[in-house]
Amino acid sequence: MTTSPSLALVTGGAHRLGKAFALSLARMGYSIALHYRGSANEADRTVKEIRALGVECLPIRADLTVAEKVDFLFSIVDEFHAPLKVLVNSAAVMPVGKPQEMDVHDWDAALDLNLRAPFLLSQEAAKRMTEGGLIVNITDIGAQKAWSRYPSYTVSKAGLESLTKMLARALAPTIRVNAIAPGLVLPSDVVTPEQWEKLVARLPLKRAATLDEVTSALEFLIRNEYITGQTIVVDGGYSLI
Repeated sequence: MTTSPSLALVTGGAHRLGKAFALSLARMGYSIALHYRGSANEADRTVKEIRALGVECLPIRADLTVAEKVDFLFSIVDEFHAPLKVLVNSAAVMPVGKPQEMDVHDWDAALDLNLRAPFLLSQEAAKRMTEGGLIVNITDIGAQKAWSRYPSYTVSKAGLESLTKMLARALAPTIRVNAIAPGLVLPSDVVTPEQWEKLVARLPLKRAATLDEVTSALEFLIRNEYITGQTIVVDGGYSLI
């Protein structure tokens, strides 16, 4: 548990990994500012789960690809009585398309949400973390790969890992900035069940990660205050193949 009431902001927190991070932080005693965009029903269910743990949770709907909406989000965050201590940049999109065919809108969609939004969010969070804080960017093992089927996603996540290092140096010593790079955790809509099974079978550990195995990396980064500018890889050996 945290020693005093503190606030954590999780983007893309309505479902999938974002939800898992939000619940993990709530169990540690943080109040939760839960960002979502289009997943209203999922956000409502997640808020109820978090409040059932006895902590404050407020859903905030915003399109983070619009810079002005980042300002709006933080105007709501400022209404919390708890100081902002943790920002988890988890919201992301994963357009599919070959580099030679990808539409510019799909390219911009990934770069705007996966890279520009975390930059803007980190700027605003840093203004509020005057007594210290932690920013965690959720990247992907794909940042170190050449996934030609997901060019904008891969480039955006590689950029996010670079941004992590840059911010860690710029915001030290008050604020630490790290990243978590999961491998295979939850199947997505862009792969079939058969493709997913084949991907998992190639892993050295021969299974996908559990949500707890990924969120434990966030808990580790919160507790160990001597780590900054690093990417914690949780991939079951995916980076080895």
